[in-house]
Amino acid sequence: MSEHYLPKKLGLEFKTIKAMVTIYCQKHHGAAVTISGQKTVCASCTEFLLYANEKLDRCPYGQHKPTCNKCPIHCYKKAQREQARIIMRYAGPRMLFKHPILAVKHMMAQRHPVPESIPNKASNRHVRNVHK
Repeated sequence: MSEHYLPKKLGLEFKTIKAMVTIYCQKHHGAAVTISGQKTVCASCTEFLLYANEKLDRCPYGQHKPTCNKCPIHCYKKAQREQARIIMRYAGPRMLFKHPILAVKHMMAQRHPVPESIPNKASNRHVRNVHK
């Protein structure tokens, strides 16, 4: 499994998840900072991020995706959903201090209503494969 490029809203959602995982991993798994200043995460958190990226890539709502807590489709497996809940519960309040712009954008995105219907062939995966 590799990381997919996620444009626009999906990319912002992944960036937010990645920031939360980094905050969580630094505290609970001792994530390191490389020489270039990049923050790295442990292997299990990297695996979770790849899983989250894959699920965002395949989201049937595509760019119309609601935030996960409002989404009627629960695409994460039970174990990953629980892992996401734990990570978000810890990192969510800390996002305001570490990544205030991402936190505010996420809070604003939560105000958007859930689309009444799922757009046809709107997933990033579908769009990416059509343009090949």
